[in-house]
Amino acid sequence: MDASGQPARFAVAIIGSGFGGLGMAYYLKQAGIEDFVILEKAQNVGGTWRENTYPGAACDVPSHLYSYSFEPHYPWSNRYAPQSEILAYIQHCARKYGIEPHIRFGAEVRAAEFDDARGLWVVTLANGERIEADTVVSAVGQLHRPAIPRIKGLDSFQGRMFHSAHWDHDYDLDGKRVAVIGTGASAIQFVPAIAPKLKRMDVYQRSPGWIISKLDRKFSRFERWLLDTFPMLHDIDRARIYWMTEALGYAYAGHTWAEQLVTAFSKMQFYVQLRDPALRRKLIPNYRIGCKRILLTRDWLPTLARPNVELVTDDVAEITETGVRSADGRTREVDAIIFGTGFAATQFLTPMRVSGRGGIDLHETWKDGAEAYLGMAVSGFPNFFMLYGPNTNVGSGSIIFMLECQQRYIVRMLQQRRAQKMGPVEVKAGAQSAYVQEILQRSAKTTFEGGCHSWYTTESGRNTNNWIGLMGEFKRRTAEPVMSDYQVVTQAQPSTKAVAA
Repeated sequence: MDASGQPARFAVAIIGSGFGGLGMAYYLKQAGIEDFVILEKAQNVGGTWRENTYPGAACDVPSHLYSYSFEPHYPWSNRYAPQSEILAYIQHCARKYGIEPHIRFGAEVRAAEFDDARGLWVVTLANGERIEADTVVSAVGQLHRPAIPRIKGLDSFQGRMFHSAHWDHDYDLDGKRVAVIGTGASAIQFVPAIAPKLKRMDVYQRSPGWIISKLDRKFSRFERWLLDTFPMLHDIDRARIYWMTEALGYAYAGHTWAEQLVTAFSKMQFYVQLRDPALRRKLIPNYRIGCKRILLTRDWLPTLARPNVELVTDDVAEITETGVRSADGRTREVDAIIFGTGFAATQFLTPMRVSGRGGIDLHETWKDGAEAYLGMAVSGFPNFFMLYGPNTNVGSGSIIFMLECQQRYIVRMLQQRRAQKMGPVEVKAGAQSAYVQEILQRSAKTTFEGGCHSWYTTESGRNTNNWIGLMGEFKRRTAEPVMSDYQVVTQAQPSTKAVAA
């Protein structure tokens, strides 16, 4: 609140201070918009890279592309940056571009409600404080709520149990018997990191993943000198990585010959890295490549072949006081259980409550699956935008590239409104419906709906997370707002429910 006891008011309120929130702040400042606040629930910036500190945590996109276009020449130590270095980079950007003074730490948002009469948003924090803003930008991301499966006996286990996103660093794993449930992108990093120190590890796999060898290494001193002395080399490498990821995205988009080529390349890795044919059969997927996020690793398969590691492909039937019972009736006793089961990625914005015109609830609007025009705007929710919203994740490429497209788009929208002296604007229901139908039709041809269960899709199999084209197409489509797809909302205008697909 301000000195008069009234709620503080801002032109823009940003929720979250990861890559999405900080990039949004940068582009606002570039446009001369300084009247904004970033609301961050934690005591530091960083988002998912602040939260995920498990052993071996690193990015699966090369550092030269997994970075802001306005801050590309960073002295990365590796081709693929480790978690600590990415977090340091985020903190560096917040300091360098004067964003830190705009951040309110310890400000967890519980609700955002549109005030029809005044045409603004009222944001309620966990401590009961209220903040008002003309525009709200949610930058909470998709990968921030750990998913723990509902398993019989979960609360009965007497040992240590935690999710990889909430790693228990106080627990000494040396010589322990550990069960790992899940074999996704986090597990393939922490399992190889901890396996050598364990007495035994049981890895429970629901379904295997396609892999590509991760060609990671440290930059030599000479390479580092070249990159620092001749920044153009950095830019050339960034462009090289971009086009390589676009080529993989092309394979995912329904181009059979490219998909078959990538599949053959991935399948070869299993034969090169594994000698045991029985183990190999358990690990080669039976679904289309790209249906789940491809796993970049050189350590995963050799780790599963270690003598102290057992891959269990039977379903987990029950967790007992002392271990895990699989569907075949066998109980394997362990000292600790670690969940590598990913995140509730399709539950966008949860648990925050967002209410639009007439009090319509965003989560109720999304009960059949989240959807948004260009992944950013929803009919019935004026001046409310999302970063990393529905169908903006990429199966191949850099989410930072996608975020910057969205950040620039939102700033241009704000500039258009200011130039034309427009009131609150929202996307038209018809424009949103047409866009969603396009996403559904094109998604059906991609590998994202290729016969597996993944965090890209809802329980019904609908792809609500991934962009269905190349990154270059998304950049072109978000270059300038199509103002005819929006309408000005008059005060106290009644709302109609957003069109569902």
